[in-house]
Amino acid sequence: MARRRAASLAWNGPPRASETEVRMRWMVVLVLGWLAAFPAAGQDEPAADVRQSVVKIYATYRGPDFEAPWSKLPPEEYTGTGFVISGNRILTNAHVVEYSSQIFVQPPQSADRLRADLVAIARGIDLAVLKIRRDNERESFHGTHPELRLRSELPRIGGTVQAYGYPLGGEQLSITEGVVSRIEYADYYFDTYGLRIQVDAALNPGNSGGPVVMDGEVIGVTFSGIDQAENIGYVIPAEEVRVFLDDIADGSYDGRVKLFAEGFQTAENEAVRAWLGLSDDQTGLIYTGDDEDLPLKRWDLIDSIGGVDIDNAGLVTIGDGVRVSWAYLIPQTATDGTIKVTVVRKGEPVELTLPVATSRDDLMLYLGNDYPEYFVLGPMVFSPVARDHLFEFYAAYLAMLRSPIALRAEDEKAFEGEELVVVASDFLPHPITKGYAIAYRPTVKSVNGERVKNLSHMLEIIKASDDEFLVFEFYDKDQETLVFDREEMLEVTEEILEDNSIRRQGSDRFMAVWED
Repeated sequence: MARRRAASLAWNGPPRASETEVRMRWMVVLVLGWLAAFPAAGQDEPAADVRQSVVKIYATYRGPDFEAPWSKLPPEEYTGTGFVISGNRILTNAHVVEYSSQIFVQPPQSADRLRADLVAIARGIDLAVLKIRRDNERESFHGTHPELRLRSELPRIGGTVQAYGYPLGGEQLSITEGVVSRIEYADYYFDTYGLRIQVDAALNPGNSGGPVVMDGEVIGVTFSGIDQAENIGYVIPAEEVRVFLDDIADGSYDGRVKLFAEGFQTAENEAVRAWLGLSDDQTGLIYTGDDEDLPLKRWDLIDSIGGVDIDNAGLVTIGDGVRVSWAYLIPQTATDGTIKVTVVRKGEPVELTLPVATSRDDLMLYLGNDYPEYFVLGPMVFSPVARDHLFEFYAAYLAMLRSPIALRAEDEKAFEGEELVVVASDFLPHPITKGYAIAYRPTVKSVNGERVKNLSHMLEIIKASDDEFLVFEFYDKDQETLVFDREEMLEVTEEILEDNSIRRQGSDRFMAVWED
């Protein structure tokens, strides 16, 4: 700067302008400078503002081992993206940090990695919240990295967006641009449904959890793409993010309410419409179920929900002409565990109140972010069946074996406390199993002739038994009955645990029953 200043001082410059010309020039400079301080209408705020709030996430994944539930899968390192939200928190995707033993957050333009803790997670809607562990690091970080604003309404179709993230192929923050292609109501994961935005911005592994921005506001969170197609990426809308954040405010995640009913079909076919005697202006969704707990009757036409008309494809119109499934309005219009619908029954409108809930008493629940429970007795490893087992085991083969794991996958509990008990692996090696074999993941039916209600109940049966033998019978058609000397089975358990480096015989819940 000193040299340039010296050179300019040596230069006399062009001929001097008049005082009026000088004033006019300064006025133009001031006006242009003032205009430059404000972004033009429709333009995004400076990208640098967003960049300061986007972080890279490092996670050590230790997934569950369903066949050896006392242990975890070998560690794998994953990276993703997150961004700062209100309450000194960081938002990201659940799949970036699920089952993680360690999580670190790397601020933008920094080599530091700050240890973070998982505050809340919802694997179904694929969202998670992190918090920097140490107070001093958290205060320092959030003092210089502001929260990003969530957009209050859905983005416009065709609107331009920017996707921020740390995809593979480089270390620095990446920004790609595209447009909003569509908005629909879709299936996420684990029977969870919600709005989903499709964009044509280039999204790659590592972008997950990053913000997608329109006009300086976050319209959603990147969560997936399609390997077989180019420039198709999916975004969790800000609306779904808000619902998630409101849900976890009490320290737990419940999920959105649902209508637990089956048997709906569209009313598009002219023959079925004529058969039901429907007029052209009577549109909606036909109920063909037979649930006695619902006020719906077979062949009711659900005409509207919460006063919003349903068309013959089962769609409703929201926002700026966006058409989505009528199920979107179930949580939107729910009050005190009910929704209001209008049905056409025998040609006449009928007002109904239907019950809705976040969950029901299903026989098999998802693990969430928990690990499967277990108990080892002799050479056998028992686990209560979770819905996740269906994804880990070969469900079609289980159905061929007439296993209740497959056949009762959609059932509610037949009685309070009901739980299926599966032999989660082959025999742990020991001579006591001579001549026996474990078929594919059999489900325990009874012990010594007493029907097993759940794993705790099975342990109580064994503890209370003074019979010489323990007789295990199973539901699966190819699984033979297993008979063991009771005293011998109990005695060899410790030896088997030691041989297989199993530190604990069972999960806390079952050890409490066994040691009581």
